[in-house]
Amino acid sequence: MLLSLLGILLALGLLMWLSFRGWSILLLAPAAALLAAFASGEPLLAHLTQVFMTGAAQFLAQFFPLFLLGALFGKLMEDSGSVEVIARFMTEKLGAARTILAVVLGGAIVTYGGVSLFVAIFVLVPMAQGLFKTAAIPRRLMPGAIALGTMTFTMSALPGTPALQNAIPMPFFGTTPFAAPGLGIIAAAIMLGFGLWWLSQAERAARRAGEGFDAATCPALSADDPSLRERAAIASEFDPAELPHGRHARSDPSFVVALLPLVVVISVNLLMSVVVLPRLDTSFLAEEKWGATTLAGVGGVWAVVVALFVALLTLITLNFRRLPSLRETMDAGANASVLPAFSVASLVGFGAVIAALPAFGLVRDWVLSIGGGPLVSLAVATNVLAALTGSASGGMTIALDALGPTYMELASQYGINPELLHRVAVMSAGTLDSLPHNGAVVTLLAVCGVTHKQSYIDVFMVAIVGALIALAAVILLGTALGSF
Repeated sequence: MLLSLLGILLALGLLMWLSFRGWSILLLAPAAALLAAFASGEPLLAHLTQVFMTGAAQFLAQFFPLFLLGALFGKLMEDSGSVEVIARFMTEKLGAARTILAVVLGGAIVTYGGVSLFVAIFVLVPMAQGLFKTAAIPRRLMPGAIALGTMTFTMSALPGTPALQNAIPMPFFGTTPFAAPGLGIIAAAIMLGFGLWWLSQAERAARRAGEGFDAATCPALSADDPSLRERAAIASEFDPAELPHGRHARSDPSFVVALLPLVVVISVNLLMSVVVLPRLDTSFLAEEKWGATTLAGVGGVWAVVVALFVALLTLITLNFRRLPSLRETMDAGANASVLPAFSVASLVGFGAVIAALPAFGLVRDWVLSIGGGPLVSLAVATNVLAALTGSASGGMTIALDALGPTYMELASQYGINPELLHRVAVMSAGTLDSLPHNGAVVTLLAVCGVTHKQSYIDVFMVAIVGALIALAAVILLGTALGSF
């Protein structure tokens, strides 16, 4: 049993170390899974074909439509010029005196509306550079501002976000994208407030020290850099290698036209979750033909799929005459979904193998024995796995695949609303995943032209410390008042 446990730890260590060095997770995940199985004396080929591949395939079957539609939406928003228009509008309205706030809100609007993290980064960084230079704010604060707007509350806290990590708990807990909306809004306010406070203090300290905007200290990473793809693959639903492909619109849309598809995503998502789907007769889902499931198991994903599809139609209709080559843009968007989907699926397959090993029982017992109740143990388990894998979606799926049914039983036992489990799981996945080895963090720093030494402290404070404070608040409020 001890050898099996050591094998699991060694496999996790190698997975984390080599992925940080840029190795493909498509190679690392099955290799690490087989290493763990070998240390446990388990049959390797059976684990590869019957456990690893089954786990990966189930994940793709559930969530690939979200990868595909999300990537298409992000690419169309980029090529239509909509992301740039929204970001520029915020910067013009708020001005140089509120540079950091403008960058944060610009990123928040587009990512909450469904635009991929990496699309937002590559649009925001050039604009942020101009704003920070005009306002004489140090370059090193750019990653913190962009991270706060794109990687925190819009992905994990705000109810209704179409982000993949907000969708993953839905089949496990029978919830919707709007799970625990009141708690989510409170958490978002805490993350945003704490992050803006930290960055404003850092800006004031820099001004007192006479520090202004400076040149890049390392070569800025471009979207087509080959070292970027593998690090980014498990951190977002978009392959950045496809960003240079497709053709940009000949002219920019108006702000209203740029914003409308984002409004459609959120409003249709809400309408489907609250009004349309609950009124449909879905009794046919109980048949084996449809997977012997219920609306609770698929409704959340259906709502996001329909919302993204309607938003895509809206986006294409509004920008049809402006897009020089719709086919090229659509092809690039579709291609951008493949590598991230298969990379995260490989992580899930790795997790399925780990969960099937004898020593995993020790890990499960340890997690469930953590004091503070099910919410705390769920938060710890999801945080740890997201940290080890460097992926919020991968770490959360591994945790819920292994422990989801157990937490539903505990929720029934302790009288915990599954919506509260949903919000805690999503927020937990979006905290320690932002450690230094995370692909999105590495990419953001590189694109901004700064090093970890210069800027990671600000990313750490806004993306991890602020998120942990918000998570603690949600657990305390949820324990005392229940879900709302």
